[in-house]
Amino acid sequence: YIIVCEGMVLIMSYQIRKKSDVTYITFPLFEKLGVVHGFSTKEGGVSKGCYQSMNLSFSRGDDRDCVAKNHRKFAEAVGYDVESLVFSDQVHDTKIRRVTKDDCGKGIFRERDYQGIDGLMTNDPAVTLITFYADCIPLFFCDPVEKVVAMAHSGWRGTVGKIGEKMVDKLQQEFSCKKENIFVAIGPGICKDCYEVSEDVILKFQQEFSQKNWEKLYTAKGNHKYQLDLWKANEILLTESGILPEHIEVSGLCTACHSDLLFSHRVNGDKRGNLAGVISGEGL
Repeated sequence: YIIVCEGMVLIMSYQIRKKSDVTYITFPLFEKLGVVHGFSTKEGGVSKGCYQSMNLSFSRGDDRDCVAKNHRKFAEAVGYDVESLVFSDQVHDTKIRRVTKDDCGKGIFRERDYQGIDGLMTNDPAVTLITFYADCIPLFFCDPVEKVVAMAHSGWRGTVGKIGEKMVDKLQQEFSCKKENIFVAIGPGICKDCYEVSEDVILKFQQEFSQKNWEKLYTAKGNHKYQLDLWKANEILLTESGILPEHIEVSGLCTACHSDLLFSHRVNGDKRGNLAGVISGEGL
């Protein structure tokens, strides 16, 4: 998708897919690699009210049976076994967990035996990783050589904590991945124009990011308020971590701008469902 906005050309790198009544998003770079993956939309589920309709989170107050049905519908549409899911346990931190088929079902069919996990990784093709969103940035990772996949939830705290960089380090340590073989998709999240933050947040970014990048990261708007670009921040972290620029795909799809299609905390507040990103190494 290419959009012209106020003289600027924005390349929006994503595909909208639909199977039966389930609408979801994929990334061309990952489709070329044959990676089973997807990012949900609001469309195609059975939830009602403020959760309508494809809410994939059990923690929002939605009816559990509806959420379970949504998971089965989403799994069928994207093409993975719902029994293979392993859930994150997100707390806006940077902890990452390696999982195997022994973890399948945790978070959906049985209790998790871990807490505070915003990143998941595996080299087990029997596993599908899932993380949850409503404005924060999803990071999809794949190394087709080592047959490794990973997901990371990166809000502003995760971004300033450099979870993307930490994931790259973990993939090298745990699976002997080489940076030049890692591909990353930066999925739908809130865009710079929609994401206003206070000065204390910007000060944290100034501490962690080189001054040469500040102009790319944020714009001051007065009254100690700023517009922050989490997509660009994650792209900078990944390239500085050694990921090749041509191996990074930025979706450019804003959850707030497109709140008719996607859940957005900034637009909907707490009365909403959650989106999800999934990835599996099956087929690599």
